[in-house]
Amino acid sequence: MTEAANAQEMFTGTKEVVESHRFDESKLADWMQKNVEGYEGPLTVKQFKGGQSNPTYKLFTPNKTYVMRRKPPGKLLPSAHAVDREFRVINALYPTGYPVARPYGLCEDEDVIGTIFYVMDCVEGRILWDGTLPEYEPAERRKIYEAKVKTFADLHNTDWRAIGLTGFGKEGDYVARQVHRWTKQYKMSETEHIDDMEKLIDWLPKNLPKNEDVTIVHGDYRLDNMVLHPTEPKVIAVLDWELSTLGDPLADFSYHLMNWVMPGSDPARGSIPNIPDLKSYGIPTLEEYVDMYCERTGRDGMPDLNYYFAYNAFRLAGILQGIVGRVRDGTASNANAAANAERVKPLAAFAASRARMAGMEG
Repeated sequence: MTEAANAQEMFTGTKEVVESHRFDESKLADWMQKNVEGYEGPLTVKQFKGGQSNPTYKLFTPNKTYVMRRKPPGKLLPSAHAVDREFRVINALYPTGYPVARPYGLCEDEDVIGTIFYVMDCVEGRILWDGTLPEYEPAERRKIYEAKVKTFADLHNTDWRAIGLTGFGKEGDYVARQVHRWTKQYKMSETEHIDDMEKLIDWLPKNLPKNEDVTIVHGDYRLDNMVLHPTEPKVIAVLDWELSTLGDPLADFSYHLMNWVMPGSDPARGSIPNIPDLKSYGIPTLEEYVDMYCERTGRDGMPDLNYYFAYNAFRLAGILQGIVGRVRDGTASNANAAANAERVKPLAAFAASRARMAGMEG
């Protein structure tokens, strides 16, 4: 079984709520009765297998199904697990017609279930884990990739001021702030010395891209963070907005492009780099995909791609090291989180190789 197929099996569907994430379900039912339009009990709670950062639950009632996202209990890194920010961006985007689940309410009263949480609609469709789409024909693959890039461009084209997201993030210097943030969180979660990470920590802030635009950024836009229509090549919901803010759209988009350039051995990326003839297979080449995005966003091209690739691999290594740190601290909500420790060094090595292509010495 491939890594992606294994992920599809392991992370799709629900399970009984794990002991460390249980709560008083009657308190949640009372809150929903008062705050969720149209709610009618009784309520049954299951936990999604995926969602390692913020525990995610499927809430069943006789007439409707909901999803709840919450902060995990226990010791947390500063600014992590920002479900209140997730709710804010979803709440702003939903009235525009952008594909997000309908939000019903945010609860900041920790007395209800022990942490803050929000409830949204459960959007039924396809969540796919393997970016090579092995179960589809070439024409279907192409259409799915076209739908993905259109939806991403639509996000970056959204007038964030007009929909009430002024103040959702600082305007400008996004990459500099991200490098600082993930350096700090990497250091807080560090479990061993990695020379490549130290070189990147020094080089990245000294060689920042010029003239950043400011848009809504998703922060983790990938195939398994979206729901596709059950039968059509159409994105009907983009999920997991925990890392969303205002920032550089090229940093956001180039993270998505990592699927084309990272080693196929990385379990989160699939094996696009290992496909010898993308055109006949139905997946756009990196150059085609960049052109599709640029056409939809009115850009002439994407400068500094190697810098962005180095930055994104560094950032991902920092995120994964944070998960490793949560395993150490006993707050990780996914049994597979410990396996991420093995991914940090290869990501750091890849980031350093791209940084050298962009001019880093050593």
